[in-house]
Amino acid sequence: MAASELIQDSNDVRPHVEVNVTTTNPPTPPRPPRAANAQANGNPIHRASSPPQSETRSSKKPAPTEPEAASSSSRRISGLQTQLIDCLSSGLRRHCEYVKMPPEEERGADSLPSEWWKTGVAFLYALFILVFTTVIITVVHERVPDKSVSPPLPDKFFDYLDRVPWAFTVTEVNGLILVGLWVVQWIFLKHKAIIARRCFFLIGTLYMYRCVTMYITTLPVPGKHMVCAPKLYNDSTGKIWRILRLISGGGLSLTGSHLMCGDFLYSGHTVMLTLSYLFIKEYSARWMWWYHWFCWVLSASGVLCILIAHEHYSIDVVVGYFATTRTFWWYHTMANTHTLRGAPNNYLSRTWWSPVFNFLERNVQKAVPVEFSWPVALPSSCRQRYRMVEAGRDE
Repeated sequence: MAASELIQDSNDVRPHVEVNVTTTNPPTPPRPPRAANAQANGNPIHRASSPPQSETRSSKKPAPTEPEAASSSSRRISGLQTQLIDCLSSGLRRHCEYVKMPPEEERGADSLPSEWWKTGVAFLYALFILVFTTVIITVVHERVPDKSVSPPLPDKFFDYLDRVPWAFTVTEVNGLILVGLWVVQWIFLKHKAIIARRCFFLIGTLYMYRCVTMYITTLPVPGKHMVCAPKLYNDSTGKIWRILRLISGGGLSLTGSHLMCGDFLYSGHTVMLTLSYLFIKEYSARWMWWYHWFCWVLSASGVLCILIAHEHYSIDVVVGYFATTRTFWWYHTMANTHTLRGAPNNYLSRTWWSPVFNFLERNVQKAVPVEFSWPVALPSSCRQRYRMVEAGRDE
C-alpha cells in the first residue's frame, strides 16, 4: 500500500507539471500518449485534462476569426474617420463661404452707393442749363423774322392737317401728368440718388443741345396764328424781366409765360414728353404693362398734338425725339454694361460727356435694379439714439 501510494504520488506529479506547461503555453495541443499512459495506470486525469481542454477550445475558436475581426474593425474605424473628415471639411468649406459672402444689404450698399452730393451737382447742372435756355430764347426772339417778311416754311404735315387751337393745351396737360407720375414713382424708388442724377444730367444735356440748335439756326414762325411779344432790342432790363417771367411760369403757354418766338428747333415739349416716358418705363416693373401703355399713349398723343396745333415744325419734333431717345439709350447702355466702360473698341465712350459719365457712374458697379421702398424713414442718427435708449432700458 505504501509503495502504491508512492507510485500514485509520483504519478500525480507528472500531470501537474504537464498542466503547468500547458497553461503557460495555451496553443500547445495535449499529448495523447502521456494521457493514455495515465489512464492505463488508473490515474484520475479529469482534473488535469479539463483545464487544458477548455482553454484549448476557447483558444481554438477566436484563432481563425482574429485577422478577420481585426481587419473588419480597422475598416470600420477607417470608414468612420473618412466620414468624420469629410463632414468636417464640408462644414469648414461652408463656413468659409458663409464668412466670405457679405450680407445682401452690404453688397447692395457697396455696389450702389447713393452719393447724394453727385446728385446735387447734376441738379445744379440741369438748373443752370434751364436758366441758360431762357436766356437763349430771349436772345433768339430778337432775331426772329417778321411774319410779313418771312412766311412759315412749307411743312408736309401741315399740308394734310389743319390747325386745331386746343391741341397744344392737350400737349401741356399730358406733359404735366407724365412729369407728375414720374416724380411720384421716383419718390418710392429705392435708389433715388442714382436715378435722379441720371435724370438731371440728361435733362441738362438735351436742353444744352437745344440751346445750340436754336442759336445757330433761327427759323420763322410755323404759323401765322402765333403772336410774339414785341422786340426789346437794347432794353436789357426788359429782357431780364422776360427771363424771370419765363422761369416763373415754367415756359408753358398754360401759365401765360411763353410769349416769345424762336425756340423751334428743336421742341422742348417733345423732350419732356419722351424723356418722362422713358424714365417711367425703365424704372418700373415689367409686369406693369398697362401702366407703360397708359404713359406711352400720353406721350405719343402729346407729341402728335404739337403738330396738330402747328406750334412746331415736323423737323422740330423729329429731331427732338431722336436726340432724346438716342441720348437716353446711349447713357443707359454704358451704365448697365460695365464691360463697355474700359473696352478699347467702345465708340460710345468717345462722346464729349464721357468724362462726366465716369464721374457720375464711377462707383455704380452694377445695373440699378427696380426696387421700391417707403420714402419716409428715420435718419441714421435717430435710429442710433433709439438703440442707445433701448439698451439703457434693458440694463
